[in-house]
Amino acid sequence: MSGTRNGERGSGRHTAAPAGHASASSFLVRSAGLAAMLVLFTTCETAESFAPKTAFSGARALEYVRTQLDFGPRVPGTEGHRRAGDWIAQQMRQRADTVIEQRFSHVNTAGDTLPMRNILARIKPAETQRVLYVAHWDTRPISDRASNPADRALPVPGANDGASGVALLMAVADVLKNTPPTWGVDLLFVDGEDYGDFTAGHDVLIGAKYFAQHLPAPDYRPLFGVVWDMIGDANLGIYQEGHSVRRAPEIVSRVWQTAADLGYAGFFVSRVGESITDDHLPLLDAGLRVIDVIDIEFSAHHTPFDTIDKVSERSLQIVGDVAVRLLQ
Repeated sequence: MSGTRNGERGSGRHTAAPAGHASASSFLVRSAGLAAMLVLFTTCETAESFAPKTAFSGARALEYVRTQLDFGPRVPGTEGHRRAGDWIAQQMRQRADTVIEQRFSHVNTAGDTLPMRNILARIKPAETQRVLYVAHWDTRPISDRASNPADRALPVPGANDGASGVALLMAVADVLKNTPPTWGVDLLFVDGEDYGDFTAGHDVLIGAKYFAQHLPAPDYRPLFGVVWDMIGDANLGIYQEGHSVRRAPEIVSRVWQTAADLGYAGFFVSRVGESITDDHLPLLDAGLRVIDVIDIEFSAHHTPFDTIDKVSERSLQIVGDVAVRLLQ
């Protein structure tokens, strides 16, 4: 998935830190967040505290994560990637009013041609006032952050980095199918986010860049948008992403206030964290008010250990509740 990119940590707001290590500012922010979580756990760790606050089902979302892992790594150009894309499109046709597939080819820096597809599921497509939710569905072909050099050539399974965001969008669609929203809602599954070299900026954010250049309509401007990335981490702690705060602060405030209203301030921490290269950047550049909601401090990020045991139903429920409440 996305998240902290080699060379990207701290860009714009913090001093860059070496790959695999948080900057000093990030460490202080993380420590403060952990303290807040400790207070939360010691004062209100009850069954009622983590009961669903909306119709979103964290249990069902976790099953959607498992299904994606059954396809294997979803690296563009592989059979697992093709099967996963077919499954997402088929599932969304059962839930949305309209499904549009943007199929295109991308020639990478090695000269290989990769088949790509974005999947756009539209609910109430005739509504002019819309909200855009985004998740990437591909997985990274190499585990470049693995501590063991022998593991670095392995593909990332992508339980959290890829599957959790897809699962969230799919479970949100389950809710909207039963209770249609007032606004139109677009659920966008983008391809090729995590394929290439983030340091050099090659072969990354491929699907988001394509969508930004091929919007559903020339005047397409959602009321707001959110990229949901790595949001299933069992050790959940989401800080306000730096680019989002600078470029769409009102959307950041809207999301974090919604989380606080639901009692989730210990997980959506009201402090600015890292500035992340992620799918929101091409969309912001295209004039769309889209922010990044990402738990970047994920211990298995870009390693072979991004597996189902790192994802929790509770974390999916917390973020899913926020995602649904934003639409109500």
